[in-house]
Amino acid sequence: MIHELAQQLVDLIFGWGYLGIFIMMAIESSFIPFPSEIVLVPAGYLASQGEMSMWAIMVAALAGSMIGSFVNYFLALTLGRKFLLKFGKYFFIKEATLLKMELYFQKHGHISTFTGRLIPGVRQLISIPAGLAKMNIAEFSLFTLLGAGIWALILVLLGYFIGENKELISEYLKELTVVLFMVVVFIGLLYYRYQKNKEKKDD
Repeated sequence: MIHELAQQLVDLIFGWGYLGIFIMMAIESSFIPFPSEIVLVPAGYLASQGEMSMWAIMVAALAGSMIGSFVNYFLALTLGRKFLLKFGKYFFIKEATLLKMELYFQKHGHISTFTGRLIPGVRQLISIPAGLAKMNIAEFSLFTLLGAGIWALILVLLGYFIGENKELISEYLKELTVVLFMVVVFIGLLYYRYQKNKEKKDD
């Protein structure tokens, strides 16, 4: 039933064209969970049929993703910090914890934001710790755009080439999720090694 309601919503939004894609991707990237594949795979298929432009889809998707991410970022930056500073002790979160988070994101915010945007279940939430830690907004924007762009392009291309085969799409999405997770782990290991080598040189 939930899938049917989601599909009806998507059908309604697609009646709005690129504006609909923008709205759905903004929702997907904010604190409201919504699977982006429900929007971008069908959009990719429509592009393969000549009914939509792939580049316009990407622009609408990325613009929506950025807006949704900024909503989370600024909510965490303003309301989230105030809330945790006032009530964090009841959740075992002290001001020192926030300071540690700030230091972490100052050093590693770029890689955390980029890889976080590639992991299902994390990509919608990574903006929150970035905002809490007062991550540099320019860095946050750049690496959010890169991560969101890769994910959006994968989904649009999936719809473009095999949009009619739902079973194949489902299978590929599972495989892509595993592959992306392995890529994220590999990037993390490379980054860790880079940081260790950098620390040795600095010493």
